[in-house]
Amino acid sequence: MNLKKLLPLTLQTRLLLALCATALLQALLLGGYALQHLATSLEDQIGQRALQMAKGVAAQPEVRIGVQHSNSKSLQQLAESIRLNSDARFVVIGTIDGTRLSHPVPERIGKKMKGGDNDRALKLGESYVSKAVGTLGPSMRGKTPVFNEQGEIIGIVSVGYMLDNVTTIIRNYQTSIIVAMFIGIFLSILAALRITNYFKRAIFGLEPEQIAQLFQEYNAALESVREGIIAVNTAGIIITFNPAAVKLFGLTQGESLKGKHLTDILPNSTMLDLLTTKESQFDREIYRNNNVLVGNRIPIFDGDKPIGVVSSFRLKDELDLVSQRLTQSEQYSQTLRSQTHEYANKLNTIAGLIELGANKQALELISSETQAQQALIHLLVNAVQDPVLSGCIIGKFNRAREMGLNLIFDDESTIGSLPKHIKPEQIITVLSNLLDNAYDASLKTQATSVHLSMTDIGRDIIIEVEDRGPGIADDIEQQIFSKGFSSKEEGGHGWGLFLAKQIVTLLKGSIQLSKPSEGGTRITVYLPKEI
Repeated sequence: MNLKKLLPLTLQTRLLLALCATALLQALLLGGYALQHLATSLEDQIGQRALQMAKGVAAQPEVRIGVQHSNSKSLQQLAESIRLNSDARFVVIGTIDGTRLSHPVPERIGKKMKGGDNDRALKLGESYVSKAVGTLGPSMRGKTPVFNEQGEIIGIVSVGYMLDNVTTIIRNYQTSIIVAMFIGIFLSILAALRITNYFKRAIFGLEPEQIAQLFQEYNAALESVREGIIAVNTAGIIITFNPAAVKLFGLTQGESLKGKHLTDILPNSTMLDLLTTKESQFDREIYRNNNVLVGNRIPIFDGDKPIGVVSSFRLKDELDLVSQRLTQSEQYSQTLRSQTHEYANKLNTIAGLIELGANKQALELISSETQAQQALIHLLVNAVQDPVLSGCIIGKFNRAREMGLNLIFDDESTIGSLPKHIKPEQIITVLSNLLDNAYDASLKTQATSVHLSMTDIGRDIIIEVEDRGPGIADDIEQQIFSKGFSSKEEGGHGWGLFLAKQIVTLLKGSIQLSKPSEGGTRITVYLPKEI
């Protein structure tokens, strides 16, 4: 039985276990060292404290005189006074032969000192710290000799701390360290959880095997796309490409573009200008090897900072051929072109984002595109019965996205079956021209959205388009529906609203202009359901 299959460990779990194990090992090693070092240090400190106190007692003239005259009474009073005013367990003063002249237990005065650790002080004149078992039990002692005025050894002073008290002190400090260790381990586990959660979010919850699979799928997608794809970094170095790009640039089959500078392939390319303008470019013509290519370029951002550019392109002749084959109506052609171009661009952008490591931006782009498109389709299925009209709205939705706008379709809109005297093509023409005009107006003020609502409740079909453009001056309100009238300086404009007005008039309807309080223009079309 395969235990790995029964208990699969995710990458997050493996990372968490590794980090926790590392934190635990560090805590044990450092904590063990700290505990041992603390115990040794505290013993040394207590020993030195006892030794310094013993030296201080031995240096007092009263002690020297008392030892010379074996004045046990005065020495006992002095020793007990010192002991009671300190944290020492005993202060014992003895003669040259180790006889006690003072002791915490008065009955033991006059008896020999116990422990067998007096020779270094009495014979060698040394001051030192020792551990021994005396009449009071195991203790840590500071011992120092008592000298007379001629520098001769005449006695000894022993100051001690009971080892059980020393152990208690050490354990109290060690308890604090152990508590700190557990707190550190707990905080380390919390930090490990945060790190692993961040890592999981950074790779979108994917496992290493899934990342490898996505990379293979990404390569397959690049190779299968007929459009050429190139992604460059801020230095203009090509970091990803597909075989179609090699073919369209007339290079040797199988030649690698990765690592080359963009100007080596396209000497006059303006792709890097997008790093400064931070604006996308669509349907730009590129001349290469006597071919005309149509390219789309999108800057890639990490937050607000551009980190590269992704470009897709294909032969203009192919686009023209596709446009010729998408017949039946101009609107159908625009709808299909918008959808094809929109999703091809997004796929290329996603490919570039993955290559650049901008996984978060790639996921956000996929999520936003899917949610917006699916929401609109779901709304149209329930609100609009005519499929041609639904297709027109989807096409205009995609067209708005290409232009950097957002077409907001009122979720309370509803249009049932069209009356017999109204053809779908007529409503499509009216709606398309109203939306195109709203898009152009919105771009002038850098507005981001255009609103559309439709209803057939009541006696009329009502279509309302609202933009946040510069608005229409009062003196030209009556002229905007005139043939050839346009606020644009370029020629070839001024037919859209005129054509919409002609169809509305033909259907016995009306068009009204109004100015929303938020600014811009609202155009409302009324088409009677019965004439």
